[in-house]
Order: sequence, then C-alpha cells, then structure tokens
Amino acid sequence: MEFKAIVDPRTRKDGACSIIGVHEDGSLGEPTGRIDARLGGLAARLHAAHDFSGKLAETMLLAHPSEAPGARVLLVGLGAKGKFGRKQYRKAVQAAAQGVLKTGAGEAVLHLAPDPDSGLDDYARGRIVAEVFCGQLYRIPDLKTGPKPKPVRLHAVHLATADARASKHAQQGLDDGVALAEGVAFSRDLANLPPNVCTPTYLGAQALALGKRFASIKVSVLGERQIKKLKMGAFLAVARGSTEPPRLIVCEYRGAGRTSAPVCLVGKGITFDSGGISLKDPPAMDEMKFDMSGAASVLGALRAVARLRLPINLVAIVATCENMPAGNAVKPADIVTSMSGQTVEVLNTDAEGRLILCDAITYSRRFKPAAVIDVATLTGACVIALGNHMSGLMSNDEALAAQVAAAGLRADDRAWRMPIGEEYVEQLKSNFADLANVGGREGGACTAAAFLSKFASGLKWAHLDVAGTAWLGGAQKGSTGRPVPLLVDFLIERARGK
Repeated sequence: MEFKAIVDPRTRKDGACSIIGVHEDGSLGEPTGRIDARLGGLAARLHAAHDFSGKLAETMLLAHPSEAPGARVLLVGLGAKGKFGRKQYRKAVQAAAQGVLKTGAGEAVLHLAPDPDSGLDDYARGRIVAEVFCGQLYRIPDLKTGPKPKPVRLHAVHLATADARASKHAQQGLDDGVALAEGVAFSRDLANLPPNVCTPTYLGAQALALGKRFASIKVSVLGERQIKKLKMGAFLAVARGSTEPPRLIVCEYRGAGRTSAPVCLVGKGITFDSGGISLKDPPAMDEMKFDMSGAASVLGALRAVARLRLPINLVAIVATCENMPAGNAVKPADIVTSMSGQTVEVLNTDAEGRLILCDAITYSRRFKPAAVIDVATLTGACVIALGNHMSGLMSNDEALAAQVAAAGLRADDRAWRMPIGEEYVEQLKSNFADLANVGGREGGACTAAAFLSKFASGLKWAHLDVAGTAWLGGAQKGSTGRPVPLLVDFLIERARGK
C-alpha cells in the first residue's frame, strides 16, 4: 500500500475516489468547497435538501460524477464546525476508509482538513491517516478452511495538502504512521494466534526473525538452564507447572551511540494463563491466550522503532511461559526467591504476571537504563477501575509518568495515572516472606504495581496495566495492538528530542 502526501490535485484520475467533508451546518471549507464547485454545488445541495446531514462519520458515495477529480466522490460528515479536532478527525478518516474499501477504487485521495484551531498539524494528519487505513486493512490470521476474503482493490492512499511545506510534514506523519501500524499488526498477529501455536518457543523464534530482518536488532533467547543460572526463582516458579519450556527474550536495538543509556521495555508473556492451582473460572478462559499481549506490544514497538531507524537505544525484554496447574506447579503458601534476592510468598497463583515481571525488571538493571517501562495484562482490578478505554499508568518518576501520559494523548491510546505508595505496599506484608504476591481485593491494580515498585527501586520506572485495553471480547474478539501506539509515540518523541 502506497501512502503519499501530495499538493492538492486539480486533475481527474480514473479509478480514484476523492474524499471530501461536510459539516453539520453545511459549511465545506477548503479544499472541499473548490471540489464541490466543480460538481456544480452537489454536496451543498444534498445538505440543503437534508439528504446528507453532515453528522460525524456519516458517509455518502457519489459514483461517477462527470466533473469529479476521480471516478467517485465520498462525502464524509465532519460534525459540528469548531469541534473538529483530533478525535473527530480520526473518526472521520475511519469512516472514509470503511467507505472507500466498499468500492472498487484503487486510489483514495483525502481532502479532509481540520479546523485551523484544532491543534491538528499536517504531521498528525498524516500519521492518523496511515494508522487508520492500515488498521482497516488488518485481517486476523485465522485458521479457517473456507474461502479467504478477496484482496482489496485499494493500493494507494494520498493525502492532499495545501503546499509543498505542508506536504513534507504530512509525509513524515504518513511514514511514521505506516511503521507504527506495522508494529501494531505484528503485535496483533502474535496475540491473536492460538496458544498451541504461540508458545514461549514460538515467541522466541519470532524475536529471532526480527533480528534477521533488521540488522540493528541483536536478539538473545535464553532457555530454562540459563534462566536458572540467573537465579530467576519467581519466573521459574510460574513456569513449573507447564510442559512448555520458558524463555527469556532479550532484544537490543542500537540507533544511538554506545554511551547513550537505553530505554528498556519489559513485556509480560504468559502465552496461556489458566490461573495455575488458583484455577480461573471456565467462562472466557479462552481469552487468556491474550495474556501475552504485553510481550506482543513490546516486540511490536521494537519492530516499529527499527523500521523508523530512530536514533535511540532500546532494549526489549520478554519473560514468557505458561501458567498451568500440575503436580509440580507452584502452590498457594509456597515461598520463592526472586532474582533480586527478595522472597515472595505466593498466596494466589493467578497473580503470576508480577512474579515473572519482577525478575525481568531486575534483569533490566544490567543495561543501566535511562527508563524502564513494563507492559502487562496484569489485573482484572484495572478493568473494573478504568474499563476498556484507558490503560492504567503507575510510576515512581513524575517526569517519566508525564511523558508516557502525553504520548498516550497524542497517539489516541490513553493511559490514566493511578497511585502507588507505601499504603499499598502495606497490604503486601507477609508473616513468612519479604512480600506476598497479593494484597487483597481492595486497590488490586495499585497493589500489583506497588509489588513491582519494590523491584524497581532506583530506576526511573513506569508500569502500564493493559488488561482492559489489549483485546476485545464478544463478537469483536481479538487483539487491539494497544499500547503499541503509545509506546512508539513515546520513543519517537524521546529519540527526536521533541
């Protein structure tokens, strides 16, 4: 798929679909007004006749108008004028993409322009267009034996801009958006696979394949014997009940000088979470294949960074295993010794993510990181607190937390700051070990983060709980690829010094 920013075209091109916008009050703006003039004011007349209301994301296809700059024109509702900002622009582009893909058009040309005071610049417009169209083109890697959908006819998406300067900025946004979307698709592919395919060994193989594709990435996949040598007792305790061997995946991307401290991304990679001895209820247990979404998002972000060749050093660390019940599985009341030397009383084997993450965070110290961000589908409590709209954000560093939150806003992949502190650590007291792995139902997302904070002391660390945002259930079941957009935006801003 070609994504290209162009100075507003004036000539007709057969096979293309021009996309123009109309507000609820009938205002067209530039360049829609100019195109509508060539249509004899058709868009304005349709609005005046109440055939097209202009409500946000409404669409109407005008096929083969003789004076159109293409074989088709797609009208898209822009909603109320003066309120057409980033969120509304994304919804309008999404409606446009869905509308175009229903046609036989081979090329789409977007003439949608936000309000001047919307805060949406040409770069942001380009990135949103690429992300949205790539997202609409994504297909789940299913194992169905029936006929596959026919390939789409659309092969090019062009974003019309006012002049060469605007076109340059929009092209940068398109390029970044494509790389980000490829990272999201990679993450979604991994998470959507069944757990008998996407095992810890498979995740390791996919990481090695990334290293072969991008010379800037060095990959090491550590097996059980090597993990034991590292004394990762908490990680190994979770892996004990499964016949699938655990893996510690370490990917090093070098885009800056060797003296530049890296950002470490740490991903939870439970490729299937039965709950272990503290077995989960059967309903929706199949969705526990998504419990490796943190790992998938970390690898997706790494892929995007390598594709963009960002001038930054990045380390992606993935601790991956299954959490299964067995005669040798970790039991409630067992005490394990983490890589840091701290002991943990396991009161609930279904609170396993924090056990593998605590050792992975400790491992990240050897890279002397500038910042550590862990990503995990960690707690159902975070879903109760924030629903499926925002990821939970906890941090021991105010500046890092602000940067991560700002990246979420820019990327439309929002995270909400939640507290951690000694009050929550108090809930993790144990009579028999340094810490218990759970602290009761109250504040469950916060106590989980507080547990991890005890292993991040001295690090600039942030935690993203994506249990509510990493996948959708029900009829739309599947991975969302979140928080890859947030992570990539954070890394772009950090690398380019914006």
